[in-house]
Amino acid sequence: MKAIIAATLFTLSASIAWAGGETPSNPDAKVYFVNLADGDTVQSPVTVVFGLSGMGVAPSGVEKENTGHHHLLIDRPPIGEGEDGADELAYGLPADDNHLHFGGGQTEVTLDLAPGPHTLQLVLGDAGHVPHATPIVSEVITITVE
Repeated sequence: MKAIIAATLFTLSASIAWAGGETPSNPDAKVYFVNLADGDTVQSPVTVVFGLSGMGVAPSGVEKENTGHHHLLIDRPPIGEGEDGADELAYGLPADDNHLHFGGGQTEVTLDLAPGPHTLQLVLGDAGHVPHATPIVSEVITITVE
C-alpha cells in the first residue's frame, strides 16, 4: 500500500512540476529547430531558425488564442528542470544569456557562440513570457561549435 501511495504522489508531483501557466495551447502544437539537429557541428556565428506548427506567432503582450512567441534556452537544464524549473513554468522565463526572448515575433537569430558543445531548447511562451498550460517545447539538442 505504501508503494502505491508513493508512486501516486511521485506521478502527481511530476505532473504538477510540468504544468505551465494558465494560457491554453493547441495539444497538437510543436516547436522545433528548422536548420539544426542534435549532434551537428557548426561554425560561429550560428543561425538558428525556429519552427512552429499547430499555433501561430504573436509578439509578447498580444493575447490571441493559439499564439505565442519563441524563447531559446542555451546551455542550461531542460525547461522545468534545475533550480528554478517549477517557477519558470508557472511564472515565466527569466531574460539572461541562457534565456533569450523573441518577444517581437522573431523566428530566427544569429548567435556568436564560443567553440565547444552547447545545448539548445526552444520554448513557446504566451503574451507574458510564461509557457502555456501544456508547455510547447522542443527536444534539447547539442551542437558543437568549431
